[in-house]
Amino acid sequence: MSKIYQDGTYLAKNSTWHEEDSPYKAGWISRLIKKNSLAPNNICEIGCGSGEILNKISVEFDEQVKFFGYEISLQAYEICKKKTKKNLTFSNNDILKEKNKYFDIALIIDVIEHIEDYFDFLRKVKKKANYKIFHIPLDLSVLNVLRASTILAKRNDVGHIHYFTKEIAFRTLIDTGYTIVDYFYTSGSTELPNQSWKSKLLRIPRKILFFLNKDLAARILGGYSLMILTK
Repeated sequence: MSKIYQDGTYLAKNSTWHEEDSPYKAGWISRLIKKNSLAPNNICEIGCGSGEILNKISVEFDEQVKFFGYEISLQAYEICKKKTKKNLTFSNNDILKEKNKYFDIALIIDVIEHIEDYFDFLRKVKKKANYKIFHIPLDLSVLNVLRASTILAKRNDVGHIHYFTKEIAFRTLIDTGYTIVDYFYTSGSTELPNQSWKSKLLRIPRKILFFLNKDLAARILGGYSLMILTK
């Protein structure tokens, strides 16, 4: 599966590398950092894609805070390297193969669902930063299991090869040595404009059920992700 990010297959299906969703995700990441009173000197993103998340977050902090994006896909690197500036640099390298690299915060945003051996990846990533922030889509829901085409679309169109519920995501992080510090749901299905007509039809039911019971809404109707702060 990793070849699709190198040979142009993924780029052909996702020409923007989801750059349009970056301001939304960057906003939630900044809030999570500030809510927990973190004061990083440096932040890296592993699998930074278009680099727009880091680009947006970098303006939220003092210029002394340095930002580093790592992206193994040459196609994505060609996009993100254009956003290099004084406090933001990008590298077309695998951070896991680089020695003596350690950061205050590492961002792993919508990444682990793409990685074949994500347990090994998580154990190695843990050694690269003090705090780690994950964004994990919760593709497993009652609705998505009933209509299998949705999960297959996630696999075929955006390369998801692993699927999570809140409980599985938490247990995976705990089993690989992480401590959950804070978390919340994000709802791209109800808050982002670039959604399918089917997802738009479910906006109101999702919002109502989420207001009543967040966990139940994610488990039954889906359309949610987790933003998780870990150590």
